[in-house]
Amino acid sequence: MATRIGTRLIDRPEFKLKAKPITFLKTEKVFAAIQVMSKKNYGSVVIVDKDNTVIGIVTERDILKRLVGKSLDPKTTILGDIMTEDPKVASEEDDVLDWLRIMSNERFRRLPVVDSEGKIKVIFTQGDFVSYTWPDLLYHAKQLAKASLLRGFPIYGIIAMVLLYSIAMIFVFNYLV
Repeated sequence: MATRIGTRLIDRPEFKLKAKPITFLKTEKVFAAIQVMSKKNYGSVVIVDKDNTVIGIVTERDILKRLVGKSLDPKTTILGDIMTEDPKVASEEDDVLDWLRIMSNERFRRLPVVDSEGKIKVIFTQGDFVSYTWPDLLYHAKQLAKASLLRGFPIYGIIAMVLLYSIAMIFVFNYLV
């Protein structure tokens, strides 16, 4: 993917601040992953091969649909049986906005990000990308406020637009994805 200066995934503050993702082999039991996810309050684990290359991901949704929904036993079921295989994986050099669009259009919430050797570095979530759009939204709201106030447009209209955007983003991320 093409990159623009300052918009690479590696340039985002979240890249350095996030804890390293939890990884498992696909032959490990689902119960072990659930225990770690619960303890660390993580919504997913990354499935890697023996070379530590991403081959899958297991999310809370996978556990609900593919394990609980099928009445499987987490202590005997392996992660490979419920994982989402070959998830989209980004390079740390990829463009933030490109992945924001892809995640939105293809409707997935978690994006493993790897280094040049294909090793997992972080997982970006849709929430991370929303935080990226807020400064831009606030800038545009400020510009709109300046222009609108000069024409007598009430500030309450601008506040209502920002609130409407927030509600729409919450709806999209919680109910449509």
